[in-house]
Amino acid sequence: MDLSKHEIKITDMKAFKVGNAQNLEAATGCTVILCPEGASAGVSVVGGSPASRETQLLNPVNTVQKIHAVSLSGGSAYGLEAGDGVMQFLEEKGIGFDTGFGLVPIVCGASLFDLELVTNQVRPDKAMGYQACVNAYSGKEPEMGNFGAGTGATVGKWLGAAGYMKSGLGIYAVQLGTLQVAAIVSVNALGDIINYDDGHIMAGLLNADRTGFADTCDAMYQTVEQTRELWGSHPDPEIASHTNTTISCILTNARLDKCQCNKLAAIANDGYARGIRPVHTSADGDSIFVMASGEVEVGFDAVAALACECMARAINRSASEAKPAYGLLSAQSFR
Repeated sequence: MDLSKHEIKITDMKAFKVGNAQNLEAATGCTVILCPEGASAGVSVVGGSPASRETQLLNPVNTVQKIHAVSLSGGSAYGLEAGDGVMQFLEEKGIGFDTGFGLVPIVCGASLFDLELVTNQVRPDKAMGYQACVNAYSGKEPEMGNFGAGTGATVGKWLGAAGYMKSGLGIYAVQLGTLQVAAIVSVNALGDIINYDDGHIMAGLLNADRTGFADTCDAMYQTVEQTRELWGSHPDPEIASHTNTTISCILTNARLDKCQCNKLAAIANDGYARGIRPVHTSADGDSIFVMASGEVEVGFDAVAALACECMARAINRSASEAKPAYGLLSAQSFR
């Protein structure tokens, strides 16, 4: 099936509100996904160095059954502060889990590492998280590429900063009948972004003269063979291991419980594998959230299959929508 014929805007998913806020000069930002009525949720964290908020809450054995927001941000662990701004905004709206002593908005989140791009002194904070919520409530379609959590996102990092390319925020949403599924992703991967349809590299590790792609897997294999001709040196594992993470959220109006949401998050890693190569390396802190608003009864496996394709196509959008910035080329540089 050609899903492009079924593509919708993220604003067509009325149970959710999505907004960005960013500091373009400092190359960092955040993206918030709000569900005022609450959503069943799950998470998959397969990265070795994740920066995350309230992920344990999503374990099916734990009490809270619905969350109200997911915050995706730059800033590494510092950027988790953006979630405090989301909490403040939702509290002001009277949205949250009723404890009997007041409402507590349930806000999950994850952050990627963008501190090396321009400055490590400016990170997403409470004010930026709050502004992203204001923008979400404006009803405007969120911008992709160099916005929100994608502001400081980069890819192709195996051989150091000279080989980086600019990536960004990608969104892809579809509707089949009454079922809606979307993926929102910021790709800050060690590896390359691969075109879902034909397998070519869209963005990733540049060759030495920056005229094309070196292919991260090939560069890794040359390292194994102890050849250094590509760049004249080998990567610094201490740097590579701290500078990557692809963070994302699957949205759907399907009726799913917490167990199913967690299973869907795990399956959606297949979407990562279709759009990023290599994926889930020891230097990536990849995380996937799921939010299900529960409006439509539909078979789980159909939702999962659709979510994987939406994720792969959102990853491709993170490359195609990114503009050259901060001295880095992007996929648009090779058009």
